[in-house]
Amino acid sequence: MKYTQLGRTGLKVSRLVLGTMNFGPQTDEADSHAIMDAALDAGINFFDTANVYGWGENKGRTEEIIGNWFAKSPDHRDKTVLATKVYGNMAADGDAWPNHDKLSALNIRRAVDASLKRLQTDYIDVYQFHHIDRATPFEEIWQAIDTLIQQGKILYVGSSNFPGYKIAQANEVAARRGGTIGLVSEQCLYNLAERRAEMEVIPAAQEYGLGVIPWSPLQGGLLGGVIKKEISGGRRASGRAADTLANPASRAQIQAYEDLLDKHGIEPGEAALAWLLTRPGVTGPIVGPRTAEQLESALRAVELELTEELLTSLDEIFPGPGPSPEAFAW
Repeated sequence: MKYTQLGRTGLKVSRLVLGTMNFGPQTDEADSHAIMDAALDAGINFFDTANVYGWGENKGRTEEIIGNWFAKSPDHRDKTVLATKVYGNMAADGDAWPNHDKLSALNIRRAVDASLKRLQTDYIDVYQFHHIDRATPFEEIWQAIDTLIQQGKILYVGSSNFPGYKIAQANEVAARRGGTIGLVSEQCLYNLAERRAEMEVIPAAQEYGLGVIPWSPLQGGLLGGVIKKEISGGRRASGRAADTLANPASRAQIQAYEDLLDKHGIEPGEAALAWLLTRPGVTGPIVGPRTAEQLESALRAVELELTEELLTSLDEIFPGPGPSPEAFAW
């Protein structure tokens, strides 16, 4: 496994991040533990989760599965850089009582303690804001975070799904307050087929020293050889990937992508991950394996070297938006 610093921090993390969103809803506890064992054995030390994972009446279940894995061995927690998130409504019926969601100081305090209990640990390495909260000023948010850092409950703070201007605003407020390191990472939707983050989010992250952690690196399976699997009778596309393939122009684009990689003898999913690892500012993509086999495929991507010729061809198939403001102005 290869490692890098998380943004401007001294924290060393693996170039792949183990996403745990499937743990519970699609992968049972025993298999989830086996995947975490295999990830740690392979050198992946950065695990990502969220308090709402498990979904519906099972919100929090994913953190519980991870907590039970930590309880098996002190070595597990010692070797893991643990990231979780706050923002979502944790009420099972979706009808949150006031202050039981978002980023008020009160909810942050409650949410941290609840996550720590489920995770069976006394600290969280990277505590992430799952979404912007338009109603809560960053002065309040950072005051709550400062208290948690002083209490030793969290070490670093990251954002997720933030626009560029909110990354800037958050860190400018942190700088004015003094004593707060501010955001150190941004978790955003970013992949070959979805490159809008290149316009504002990634430049803001680089400017302020945040590590970029792309989620959905295969665009919901769209970049994982979906047409080839469809033809061979394998798992059919669903959700966002199916909607995209219903458009003839988009289907032709994905077909060109798969044909290009077939010519080079490279698996599409592995190429999509390897491409992200070449992008400026990217710490590592989140991979969310449902099986041990999917984890093995992701691991191969770390060692995959894409030629300049192939990178150019991928840019031709999936052109980025271009730099801001030139992408939308003169």
